[in-house]
Amino acid sequence: MINLHHAHLMASGIDAIVAFWRDGFGARVVHDDVFAGARNVFLTVGAGRIHLYDQPPRSTDRSTAHHLGIQTDELETVVERLRAMGVSVTEIRREPTARHAMAEGPDRLLPEIFQPDPEALPPELRTHFAL
Repeated sequence: MINLHHAHLMASGIDAIVAFWRDGFGARVVHDDVFAGARNVFLTVGAGRIHLYDQPPRSTDRSTAHHLGIQTDELETVVERLRAMGVSVTEIRREPTARHAMAEGPDRLLPEIFQPDPEALPPELRTHFAL
């Protein structure tokens, strides 16, 4: 299984961004916690998902998009496949609830390839990740 799971956006004022999506588009906050060293807020907007990362955008063109989240249950296989294609991929990193790696695609696109650990996820995130 491989799914486009979420768009990950940088947020210089995370509470204002949450309010923007919640109040303007009916987004629902699914999870709000620290992950990979910063506050992350997971939202659903209809059937879509947005993850907000509590850091200002890094680029000078004011883009807030950081990466696209690709959920898989075959993390090692996907990482190996990308590397065989000559794609630069980080080592697989372990977090308490998931393992993940970042790749650099054409035009510097950053796909995050991740595999949640269903046993370690809080109940509200099992549904969020369709587990």
